[in-house]
Amino acid sequence: STGSTDSTAAVQAAIDLTSVDGGGTVYLPAGIYRIDGLLSIQASNVIIAGDGPEATFLSLTRSSTMSDTANIHFVGTQDLGPSIQIASDLAAGQTVIPLTDVDGLNPGDSVGIGTVISAAFITEHGMDGFWTFADGQRRTLFRRTLVAVDTDSSPPTVTIDVPTRYPLKARDLSDLRLETGAISGCGIANLSVSTAVDWDAAWDADRSHAIEFEAVEDCWMSGVHSWAGPAGDGIHHLQSGGVIVNASRRVTIADSRLENAQNRGGGGNGYLFEVRQSNEVLIRDSVAMNGRHNFVQNWDFGTSGCVFLRTHSQGGEAWGDHTGSFRPPGMSEFHHALAMGNLVDSSTAEDGWAAVNRLMWSSGAGHTATETVFWNTRGGGSLTSLQFGRGYIIGTHGVDVRTEVTEVLDSVGTAPEDWVEGLGQATTLVPQSLYEDQLSRRTLSP
Repeated sequence: STGSTDSTAAVQAAIDLTSVDGGGTVYLPAGIYRIDGLLSIQASNVIIAGDGPEATFLSLTRSSTMSDTANIHFVGTQDLGPSIQIASDLAAGQTVIPLTDVDGLNPGDSVGIGTVISAAFITEHGMDGFWTFADGQRRTLFRRTLVAVDTDSSPPTVTIDVPTRYPLKARDLSDLRLETGAISGCGIANLSVSTAVDWDAAWDADRSHAIEFEAVEDCWMSGVHSWAGPAGDGIHHLQSGGVIVNASRRVTIADSRLENAQNRGGGGNGYLFEVRQSNEVLIRDSVAMNGRHNFVQNWDFGTSGCVFLRTHSQGGEAWGDHTGSFRPPGMSEFHHALAMGNLVDSSTAEDGWAAVNRLMWSSGAGHTATETVFWNTRGGGSLTSLQFGRGYIIGTHGVDVRTEVTEVLDSVGTAPEDWVEGLGQATTLVPQSLYEDQLSRRTLSP
């Protein structure tokens, strides 16, 4: 393929045929594929694969009506069963969950454990006047799989595959619900994507992405790069966002490189590797350059257990408008609403990483993180940790560390100051990777 004609229909037909057949690989040999429309994958076990990021190139040219839209969309549904209330308050770290009822629940079920963002919950976190976007609404915090159901205990219990990471209170109507409709086993690999278009057209939309995983589980992206396609200016690679994982669990993004966003303005643009309301997402051995927030957790409650491993962030800039006349640094960061128990491991920040209380920014984002660890962080940028409760910075090299809680932040619950040790000692930190050490221990354990 030379990219001279639109390949949308042909590629979508191959996706649809593979979907009907129960899954398989849509193979795109070396060449340039012009995709003027949108590609949608709505069935499990469908993989899009090329001959490598230096051989297979997708030119994704659509620019109209691209707000909150992805050029390549892996998407299931998120169908929720009825609410089953948790029988008693639970501390963090639980795998056995007491419930008021377990009828209809079976091992292997996918479930969501959530809570109502109640007035008491908001006040408890010092977020009165900030978390109004979720006031009184239920949010799924932990996406889990049932491994056992015990009808003989009193109250009956279920056992989940991964511990909870935050206290759950009956006061907040904390509950468990079946979650069905997700697709699984999908992936995209070994190719390059470009969404760059006319400069002004790129600024006409907000939050467009090249690739989205939404309502999926056990899916992946590997060896995907961005490139300066023929529809742009030959310099920029992406209209706005790169890849986003949304309302999903157990997704791996590996060995990928996304860079050079056109739209790096406010409103959610220029986010190159983005995670939203998802659990157990691993982003590893990947590079993000010249976005707004190169690696970012974004929007609303429900991101937990995610790992950024050996990532490299550089050139983040938060543009004021499409002229780029105002370009303060843009950091990789936890961006919104109390991401819980995440890890940034063995990563390099030439611009910065942050987990802070953002107060009224982004519609009242407030506390963006709690119990999140920065382990073995390097680079020439900054590292700022101002988390709710405890946050941790352990082992650094080069980065400028900031943890001082101001009087204003203290008044809304940001204190105590986060734990810091091993400044300037990243090269001698043991283990070098917390994630890989834990993975090894769990893999080798009987």
